[in-house]
Amino acid sequence: MAVQPLSARATTIHDIAAVCGVAPSTVSRALSTPERVNFRTRERIQRAAEELNYIPNSQAKALSSGKTGAVAVLVPDITNPFYFDLIRGTQLQLKAAGYTQLLVDTEESDDVEASAIQELRKSADGVIVAASRLSDEALIAASTAMPLVAVNRDVAGVPAVIIDTPSATSQALDHLISLGHRHISYLAGPATSQPSALRWAALSAAAEERGVTVQKLGPYAPKTQSGAAAADAAVHSGASACIVFNDLIAIGMLQRLRERGVRVPEDLSIVGCDDIFGADFCNPPLTTMSSPIEQAGRVAVTMLLARLGPPTAAGSRTRSVMPTHLTVRSSTGVARDAGNVTLGLTTGSLPIAPE
Repeated sequence: MAVQPLSARATTIHDIAAVCGVAPSTVSRALSTPERVNFRTRERIQRAAEELNYIPNSQAKALSSGKTGAVAVLVPDITNPFYFDLIRGTQLQLKAAGYTQLLVDTEESDDVEASAIQELRKSADGVIVAASRLSDEALIAASTAMPLVAVNRDVAGVPAVIIDTPSATSQALDHLISLGHRHISYLAGPATSQPSALRWAALSAAAEERGVTVQKLGPYAPKTQSGAAAADAAVHSGASACIVFNDLIAIGMLQRLRERGVRVPEDLSIVGCDDIFGADFCNPPLTTMSSPIEQAGRVAVTMLLARLGPPTAAGSRTRSVMPTHLTVRSSTGVARDAGNVTLGLTTGSLPIAPE
């Protein structure tokens, strides 16, 4: 069947119906529920739709089937390299499943996040929310209103993928203690960040068990620009080492400490978190807690798609914990007042068993 292309306007089911000599309703059924149409008729309609470059209207599809074929991914700051791998992971997994990804930057704002989720109920089948800034109650309400999976936010009743950085924080402390550090500062992230609070809790408990002193400084916005204030506070605290909420703040600290003539790691050791792109390009390269970020995105999509499909055993999974490890580079060294310390390990990765 030779079909002449139509004008530049979008092809409709009425155009396909005219070419095939069938009713528009038959075209609609052939394209949305093909099993309800005779094989020969369906084949003729599908071939005509392809030759006419027919693009289904997603809103019309949503009205007829209740599905949009789209999943939204919400991140607090799209410029933060931590989210690059997460977005890549969700994109690849959604594409493989035939879904379109809608990406939303919520600007580190609970109001923007809440508004976006409300609007997305019309245009997405489900949503993946990374590092949500919503209250527990608001996140539970959002999860009840539409299929939702949270990443790095652990709230009872909300399906979640958790990156186990608290365990890595404890191992970072052990690494610093092995280098002779006894006075350590934690540079906290945003006050509304659950991962920051959990890391501080884990660090405090581990420090008490090991008989060393830790103190919390901050909170700081998770941006490189926060590094200057964080570095000044760390120097003023008298600590010989710091564990920092994320690599962006840590990289900003390295820049500020260099300006002040504070040597890293000779005068102050720095441990970051996330192992973002560029963490190994710093001067000095950054010791950091590495996370399987892309894999977390893939797992979040798998959990969400299980919720969108028929009820199964896989669909009942509501929590997945991703193991992390400490990657040791040159930003950590022997404490300035530790004397001669014998080191068992200077570079490499320290694995942490999954929960």
